[in-house]
Amino acid sequence: MGKAPARRTLNPEGALAVFLIGLRVNRWHRPDAWVPALAAMGPMLAELYADPASGFMGHRTTLTAGGPLLVQYWRSAEDVRRYARAGDHRHRPAWSAFYARARRAPGAVGIWHELYDVAPGSAHATYVDMPPLGLENAMSRAALMPS
Repeated sequence: MGKAPARRTLNPEGALAVFLIGLRVNRWHRPDAWVPALAAMGPMLAELYADPASGFMGHRTTLTAGGPLLVQYWRSAEDVRRYARAGDHRHRPAWSAFYARARRAPGAVGIWHELYDVAPGSAHATYVDMPPLGLENAMSRAALMPS
């Protein structure tokens, strides 16, 4: 792998959506509540990466002081909503299972998400002395997807 250029900028012309989703363990002594919630994300991501028609473009995972945070890039906010509602994908069963566990162990684990609908021409990214990551990776992957 060659050296990345010192400075790169990215100004996507089309619309996109940025979806942030995080998890916070509130009661470490209740792994029965938080381990399954944490474990559910991997299969969902695998499903999304395998389905170019979903509108999912890519993600990155970070660890914050509050817990894991996933930054996901999508073609549109409606694609995120469509995936979340679809009964034939992994999200709905995982969400139902989370709520069932939450009723048995209230407050043991917290989850949160934020969805940002980015208007065409409104996104900008700069990378200095960095390998490709984040939006740049997602846009590269999306360019390779069949329309």
